[in-house]
Amino acid sequence: MTYQQVYDAWKNDPEKHWMDAAGHIDWVSPPTKALFDENAPLFEWFKDAEVNACYNAVDRHVNAGRGDQVAIYYDSPITGRKSQTTYAELQTATAKLGGALQAKGVKAGDRVIIYMPMVAEALVAMLACARIGAVHSVVFGGFAAAELATRIDDATPKAVIAGSCGIEPGRVVAYKPLLDDAIEIAAHKPEFTVILQREEAPADLIDGRDFEWNDFQTDTPLADCVALRGDHPAYILYTSGTTGQPKGVLRPTAGHLVALNWTMKNLYNVEAGDVFWAASDVGWIVGHSYICYAPLIHGNPTIVFEGKPIGTPDAGTFWRVIEEYNVRAFFTAPTAFRAIKREDPTGAFVKKYDLSSLRALYLAGERADPDTITWAQDQLGVPVIDHWWQTELGSPALCNPVGIELLPVKLGSPSVAVPGFDIRILDEDGTEMRAGELGAVAIKLPLPPGTLPTLWNAEDRYRKSYLETFPGYYETGDAGYVDDDGYLYIMARTDDVINVAGHRLSTGAMEEVLADHPDIAECAVIGVSDTLKGQLPLGFLCLNAGCDREENEIIAECVKLMRDKIGPVAAFKLATIVERLPKTRSGKILRGTMVSIADGKDYKMPATIDDPAILDEIKKALKPMGYAQ
Repeated sequence: MTYQQVYDAWKNDPEKHWMDAAGHIDWVSPPTKALFDENAPLFEWFKDAEVNACYNAVDRHVNAGRGDQVAIYYDSPITGRKSQTTYAELQTATAKLGGALQAKGVKAGDRVIIYMPMVAEALVAMLACARIGAVHSVVFGGFAAAELATRIDDATPKAVIAGSCGIEPGRVVAYKPLLDDAIEIAAHKPEFTVILQREEAPADLIDGRDFEWNDFQTDTPLADCVALRGDHPAYILYTSGTTGQPKGVLRPTAGHLVALNWTMKNLYNVEAGDVFWAASDVGWIVGHSYICYAPLIHGNPTIVFEGKPIGTPDAGTFWRVIEEYNVRAFFTAPTAFRAIKREDPTGAFVKKYDLSSLRALYLAGERADPDTITWAQDQLGVPVIDHWWQTELGSPALCNPVGIELLPVKLGSPSVAVPGFDIRILDEDGTEMRAGELGAVAIKLPLPPGTLPTLWNAEDRYRKSYLETFPGYYETGDAGYVDDDGYLYIMARTDDVINVAGHRLSTGAMEEVLADHPDIAECAVIGVSDTLKGQLPLGFLCLNAGCDREENEIIAECVKLMRDKIGPVAAFKLATIVERLPKTRSGKILRGTMVSIADGKDYKMPATIDDPAILDEIKKALKPMGYAQ
């Protein structure tokens, strides 16, 4: 079937589409129907079924005779350590940890916070919780104590599972002192913690509260997989909220099993046994969906990589991993490729490795500019698939459906709507806009399986944040447009659409133009306040390694490029060259923080910032231009 046939079949009979997809999951008690809409606009899927996520990710493969197949490859270029875990070993590991948690009183519905580095044990902890029906909430390892405390107070966990430390290039980050401070700050006190001791920084344990990972699991019974209702929460994942209070995105068990399993073949085009690698972190949604659950459910070995795209040890580390493990599908963020391209613009490192196993590269997490996609295509010689989704959605909403039909790639577009998603471009009044017009990206309800049904203990906030602006639609918070062929373009967060003398302009479109300049490795455009025009665009430019041209000359060329490509209406005249851009640990550029700095407004230090010192560099670059005063 073609993509259009599959999409039309879903649209004409969504119940049949999702019940067919549900047939590929092992149920304790199968669902009688897919959609439950009695509480619209809050929708639920497969809620009368009984199922277990750990069973589907682990035990069913062992029972099918594939226990000796590798489930998890662990690779740490920082420590030099590697390991592999088979499905049979993973079954034992999750049963042991699950049994130990049960022995300490953790039962189905209790919350467990996981605060771990990128090690295989992080996946064991997630799956052990799923095995016994505990609701896990993974917090990015090394998150500040105050931020961890807010999550402890919101989730009220019975236990915390943590690593003693995380390891970054050139430094060791001790997690245990941060955890101790968070528990001290939090009003809610977890009953106990389990600490994975790492030799780089073993932690001091508090007697009676803290238990060492191995000791905790000694002489405890093995846990069976607990049958859970389809609407049982698999996990809570916190995402930043505009109020400063994080939003706990809730993921129901059955829907996410069905949706994730469906995507592996239809979107990522892998068969059971093919190695799938998402170079992300378990603290983010990509780590939940495509390091832990989806590959394991579908029977694909997954890679837990403790390293960076550059510097561990060089710009060839990704290619080494792909060659070593015969990776078929590779998923990472555009920012990783921009870092590699900046370090190795000619692709010298690519040529050192055999990448013949790789069939496609997938990019998500932020806009993938055409320049980065073109560079990646030229270097790797495989389709480069930009796709778009959010923490709230749990899996791709826009993607070239490679496993169904490889559609023509249009640079700058994450392609077409995935079956299950009816995506529209709306104006401020909720009226659908014509092709080519920039507007709010909204998804017609109901959202498909695997998406959030609500927020943890915050239904009113869920309605207000996502459902009230456009009744009958989910508001994504992104801005974009659709072309005449039905391809969608996600241009910016709604907040990043700037108004220059009455013209609504996308900062993403401007960044696309700047990225075309041969000396520009990476860039960001923000809107700064202007008394005459309301807002003006201001560009931050990072140059390729080895570029030694005059900065003013490069800036002048960028101004001309913008005038030629977008026109005088862009009013682009302000730009500065910086060594690096402020980003979250997942690679998203902190444009909102940069706007606050430029406009001289107070701002809160983002909890997810990779390196706070970069903000001082941004201030220093802005002051000669009359900003950040």
